[in-house]
Amino acid sequence: MRPNRRSVLAFLALPGIPLAAAQEGRLVPLRWDSLGAAPLLARIRAGGVALFFRHADTRGEPCDRSFRVGDRAGQRNIAPRGRAQSREIGQRLAELGVRVEEPVLAGPVFRARDTAEEMVGAARVRVTDSLLADDYAGGRLDWVLAEHRRLFFAPVPPGMVRVLVGHRAPAIMVLGDGRVGGRAFPEGAALVLEAPDQLHGIIEFAPVRGGGWHGC
Repeated sequence: MRPNRRSVLAFLALPGIPLAAAQEGRLVPLRWDSLGAAPLLARIRAGGVALFFRHADTRGEPCDRSFRVGDRAGQRNIAPRGRAQSREIGQRLAELGVRVEEPVLAGPVFRARDTAEEMVGAARVRVTDSLLADDYAGGRLDWVLAEHRRLFFAPVPPGMVRVLVGHRAPAIMVLGDGRVGGRAFPEGAALVLEAPDQLHGIIEFAPVRGGGWHGC
């Protein structure tokens, strides 16, 4: 579902997200091992930030049809390469010494939930409607967006990293198309966020060759 312009402007007007952000250039996702990503990676490893992951690669999978949370067959699911990508992300975070706060929070739509469970194991994941996809929210969209913003910018204990897994459109609605819209936030990438209202950048820990975007 395309983000609703009224909702975007309403959330940009909230304290801490200035309207000027909508005019800034879109961010560019950085590979974790690129030279340009070094400062961003250092910030993550230091802790005190949240990583909001877009679910893993879904290319080639059928588009959403039922828009019902418990209906796996009616949803767009992560592809087999998306499952491998999710596991690689989890392994890379561990190798880099990122101290992940538990539980990892994931939305209930299966492509978000499966990404999180493949990353860190189902026992370390808590599924929450706070990270619901916009087109599954129905009449609760305003609440869902408020919950995204709360989780994006809630303080994180020093040295720890909060991991959230969800969907692209709510991030655009909260942070603005001018920052994270277009092709700035591919599948499997993560926004790096810090209280009270900082968006440091977008990082890819396990980019899939030719991936990141579906045809739905």
